[in-house]
Amino acid sequence: MRRHIRFLTHGAIIGAVYAVLTLATWSFSSMQIQLRVAEALTILPLFTSAAIPGLFIGCLVANLMSGNVIDALFGSLTTLLAALLTYFIGQKIKGKAKLPLAVLPPILLNAVAVPLILYFGYGFKDFLGFDTMLPVLLLNALSVLIGQFLSCGLLGAPLYFSLSTIEKRTGIFSKDRSRRE
Repeated sequence: MRRHIRFLTHGAIIGAVYAVLTLATWSFSSMQIQLRVAEALTILPLFTSAAIPGLFIGCLVANLMSGNVIDALFGSLTTLLAALLTYFIGQKIKGKAKLPLAVLPPILLNAVAVPLILYFGYGFKDFLGFDTMLPVLLLNALSVLIGQFLSCGLLGAPLYFSLSTIEKRTGIFSKDRSRRE
């Protein structure tokens, strides 16, 4: 029973932090050019599977605040898929390759999904003076790719190393520890 409560608690905290970070930085975390600071948390599935539903619910809550159902649905599903892929990378890959590979799913999936969400969900059919579909989608993809790289890669890496150090010292995320309790 304690493992279940720990799982729910970790997931709820991660979801709440994701939603609060996104909403607190809304002015530069949404729309065409975005730097979603909360995306640094997408590294968390490497440490706990509770991050998978936590990130999904946190993203869903934050995206529902935008009032756009397409964004809430497809943006949150993109985050869910990225979290699942990050978790599986963490399970299969060991060593120094884990971090660079783990940040790829949220970066690449969002670079594909968000431009489509912006184009079809919000009607952003113009970007830097371009008003035809392909250039708008490509420029949005580049913009999202850069923002995701900054959030997931540059902000996520220090979070990863900090949590790795904490994990080594305390075993807080260790599956063996949670089995004993």
